[in-house]
Parts: sequence; structure tokens; C-alpha cells
Amino acid sequence: MCAARLPLLLDGRIDFTTDAPPALSVIIVAHDQFELTMSTLASLRANYHGPMQVVVVDSGSRDGVAGIEDHVRGIEVLRFAGNIGFVRGCNAALRRVRAPATLYLNNDVDLQYGAIANALSRLMADETTGAVGGRVIRTHGMLQEAGSMIWRDGSVQGYMRDAHPCVPEAGFVRAVDFCSGVFLMVRTEVAQVLDGFDESFAPAYFEETDLCVRIRALGYRILYDPAVCLVHYECGTSDGTSASRLIARNSDLFIRRHASGLRRRLLRHAPNEARARHADDGRHILFIEDRLPLRHLGSGFTRSHDIVTTLAGLGYHVTIYPIFRPIEDAATRAAAFPENVEVIHDRELPDLPAFLRARSGCFDAIWIARTHNAARVASILNDAASYIPAGRIVVDTEALAACRDMEYDRLHAITPSRPLDARLADELRPLFVAQRVVAVNTAEADLLRGAGFDNVSVLGHVQAPRATGPGWAARRDILFLGAVHDMASPNLDSLAWFSGQVLPLLVAQLGPDIRFSVCGHASPRVDLGPLRHHPNVRMLGRVADTAPVYDHHRVFVAPTRYGAGIAYKLHEAAANGLPVVGSHLLCRQAGWRDGQDMLCASITDPADFARQVVRLYHDQALWDTVRDNALARITTEHAPQDYRNAVATIMDAVFTRG
Repeated sequence: MCAARLPLLLDGRIDFTTDAPPALSVIIVAHDQFELTMSTLASLRANYHGPMQVVVVDSGSRDGVAGIEDHVRGIEVLRFAGNIGFVRGCNAALRRVRAPATLYLNNDVDLQYGAIANALSRLMADETTGAVGGRVIRTHGMLQEAGSMIWRDGSVQGYMRDAHPCVPEAGFVRAVDFCSGVFLMVRTEVAQVLDGFDESFAPAYFEETDLCVRIRALGYRILYDPAVCLVHYECGTSDGTSASRLIARNSDLFIRRHASGLRRRLLRHAPNEARARHADDGRHILFIEDRLPLRHLGSGFTRSHDIVTTLAGLGYHVTIYPIFRPIEDAATRAAAFPENVEVIHDRELPDLPAFLRARSGCFDAIWIARTHNAARVASILNDAASYIPAGRIVVDTEALAACRDMEYDRLHAITPSRPLDARLADELRPLFVAQRVVAVNTAEADLLRGAGFDNVSVLGHVQAPRATGPGWAARRDILFLGAVHDMASPNLDSLAWFSGQVLPLLVAQLGPDIRFSVCGHASPRVDLGPLRHHPNVRMLGRVADTAPVYDHHRVFVAPTRYGAGIAYKLHEAAANGLPVVGSHLLCRQAGWRDGQDMLCASITDPADFARQVVRLYHDQALWDTVRDNALARITTEHAPQDYRNAVATIMDAVFTRG
């Protein structure tokens, strides 16, 4: 391939000439392999258009590399009469480096889109980052490495070698022991302090491993970033026999040099790989949810997303495992979660036993979202008890279904077949797996304690008030924002009731131009036809930025007629400065004050609900009061730091008693 490409790359078509100070210095050592080297330089130029200093070390070449400056403009060439090898060649070039970042780059690679810019951004984003490497793919399409590990016996391993490049295990940022010298971007000042590679490892092999160990000893991190991606013509520039001999020799040298540090490494064992892939000491949390907790899904998934994000921010290594195999595309998944969270997107519940077995001893705690998921996985966790953290399992009830069902029966005047305590007993039976139980509010926490659980914590919602948008006079219309997942959704019930019973009364009182906007995710399985055909209903669907939606409307309605937990939409609307008219049920769940923090209305009397909406819609003083009070509650009761502290306290309790 490179030979076929060569005629296209000659005659000075590759040009690194620049008058600007370089953002990056690139060191490439070449011993012959003219076609490969030219292809790599072309890939480098095409990949990054910023100013670069490119230093090519001609290590005794006898082919076109000996005259490479005739074909590539703007490069610096260090020429040696004999083959001095990779290590000495890089060190010679390091003395000429002028940029704050130095990239050691093999001359047999094809850089993928954005590799250089992504690596530079990653390296410079945090002053504690000393070096960055990436996802290295072999020419047969499988991984060479996604970061690398050092074992106690001194052997090294490219993580996920020969796996598909898109496996979840290779898809998140993490601190690693080292990254291959195929592509290793280092802070120049750090490389120069360490005098580059240790020439004891010349001509090559284990030099980058040793360098990364020494960089980490200075207090810097080595980061693997999957957004840095390249194809490597592995061993395209070396002889297999001599390589094996050098690897064996330098492996022994590396072990002797770092014997004391190696004693703290894990033993080489397949189930240990998921721990060894991380170079830091963070605890590993398995987070189990119905599906990937994307924020736009609502229905408790937003809260799960907040928990995952908070755990990751506290330094935990979080792995999300969905009960149902995700259907979202790679771009959606990549944008949804913190970059250091592992998202298992190619497995589901039937694969969980094998997953836990393969990760034997990896996880320090398990967080299960929703009581029904505890029921789904209880027998699996029982069977896996010897290799999971059986004493450190959290079950987050999120919302008690028994409470929701009782509200449904009350609404529809159905005589309950069983009392609440009997329904709760059935729902809570799987909670035997939990060392700690989490409730979303104090009312449900009290129910859990009444059912015999003395290990209950309360974790609500997190919200940061947004800078308030336009005032009362600049707004109009009515908004509902929430997700509808199925035909039994409480949100669908409330929308049907409001649009059918309340909206006609509002049109009569507020005028025919009034619009009721419905915003949020709706499953394709849900029939929204009646809403879509209503002349006063505006179906917005899911929007990427909800701020303009909140800022346009004057009143938010939450006519929830049955449910449990706390409605996230209530807090979100308040945080966005939009006053709420909602049901008495939501007011009780949130512990808010009618007439102060929100207006409460009957969900059996449409005229009462319409009256409260009209009251808030027309009364600017009341509107200002309700908005200001709700914002104050959000500020004092749902602050991000308080939420972070609450999650930290729960985890401290898990690890203290586990």
C-alpha cells in the first residue's frame, strides 16, 4: 500500500514550512523504509494543520530516506552514517526540540482523524498529565493496544490486544502504566528533565516503558485517550529474530531497574486486567441500570446519570452495565457520559454472569438502580458471590412502585387487592442483596425503615439554577417537559388528561392563540396522535438545548395523577426559572409549599387546575414570588456540592461497613 502511494507523495508535495512557533515537535527515526516513512509524513501533515517542527533522524539509510528532504519541505534532518537505532536517534533529536510538546512517532503509522489535535488537547488540558498515547490498531483491523500494563513479573501487555477497536473496554480515557512508543506525546520539559530515553535500552524495546515509569515517578500521569487513533504497520520496520533477542535482553534490564516498584504490581492473571488497566488506585464501581442512563430519557434515568457522573467525579472507576442492550449509536453514547466512564454497550442481562466471571475480583462495589433490577440480578449475584463484592452492594429504589400503584388505584377508585405493606413486602424482597438501600425522598425512606431496613440513605436530585431568562411580560404559553416511554407512562396519562380536560378551559379563558408545548423524549411505541392533532398543542419533541424552550414559556404544568419518588421535571423547571402548577401529589413528594414554591391543583377537577394556571399566567407578582421561592429551594436543597457530599457519604458507609 505504501509503495503504491509513494508516487503521489514526491516532488515536495508534503510541506511542513511555517514561520509560527511550533505547537508540537515530532521525532521520527527512519532506517531505510522510504515508502513507509513518506506515508507516515503525509499522514502527519494531513492530520494536523497547525505549526509543527518535524525532526527526521536518518539512521544510516541506504534508500530514499537518505535524500528525504528533496521530497518533503520544512523538515529538519539529522543524518547518521550508521544505524544508531530508535533510542539514540530520539535522544539526538530531543536536543533540537523547540515546542512544548514532543511526539515520538514511528515511521510506519497511519494517523486517524484528529489524532494529533486530540492528543495535544489532552496533554495540555491538565498540568499533571505527562504523556498521552492512543488506540493503536494493527493492519488486520484489530487492536494492538488500548494503553498498556506492567505486571509484577516485569512482563508487559497491550490492553485488549487483538480485540475489535470499538469494544467498550477500549472506549474511555484512563491513566495507564505506559503507552507504546509507536505514538507517545510527552511534555517536552518532562522529557528533557529525564534526558529522554535511557540509552541502556538501545537500540530499542522497553525504552518507552521505562520512560513512562520515570515520568510517573515525577508525579505525572500517563493517559490513554481513545480519541487518539492510528493504524500501525506492526514490525514493519524491524527484523523479527533480532527483535525477539532485544526484547528478552531489555526485559531483564527493565526488571532489574524497577524491581522495587514491580513488587507493588498485580500478578499477571486475566481477571486482573480490568484493574491493571488503571494506573491509579481508584475503587471500581459496577453501575447496573435498565438501559444506558441518558439524560433525555427522564423517568429516573437523568438521576442515574447524575449519580454516575458524581461517582466518576469522586474518583471512582465506573462501569455502566445495562439490563437491555443499548440501541443508541456510538456518537450518542460518546457524548452522553464522562469520558472516563466505561460504558458496556455490547452486552445485556444474559451476558452478565460471564461478564462478572471474567471480571472476577475487579469491582469494589455494585450500585443497582431501581428495585426491579435488583430482582432481575439477585440470583446472578448469588451465583457470583465468591468473586463479586457481595458485602458492598447498593440498591437505589429510585421510586417505589407500590406507592405509584396505590396512587393509581386511588385515582381510578379501584379497591386495592392488597394493602400497601403487602405490596411493599413483595417489591422489597430482592433488597436482601443490599448492604445499603437508597431512597429518593424522606417519605419513601420512612416506608423502607418501616419495612425493616435500617440501612437507608436519602439521595434526591441535583440542580444548579440557571441564570434567569426573560421576565413574566416577555413570556407566553404553557409548557410540559418530560419523557413518555410507554402507553402506561404516568406522563402520558397526565398529558391525555390535561389536553382533553384542562386545555379547552384554558383556551376559553386565555384565548384561542394560547399554545400548550409538549417537549421531551417519546418512544416510537407511544401513540401521541390525539396530541399531535390538537390545534392548541405544539409538539416539540426532544430538543438538544432546552434553555430557549424554558425561556419562551410563562407557566410549566406537571399534572401528574399517580407516581412515586420525586418528579425530576419539577426541580428542572424551577432551576430554569419557570414557575410550576402541579398536582398535590408532586407537592407532597417534593415537600414544597402550595402558593409559595409552586401552585397546587386538583387532578380530578379540571376547572380547579385551569384556575390555578390562569392565576399564575396573569398575576405577575405571584409569578415572581413563586419563581424566586422555587429558585431559592433549588439553591439551598439541591446544590451540586451537597449532592456530591451525599453520594460520598453513601459510598463511605458502604466501604466502612462492607
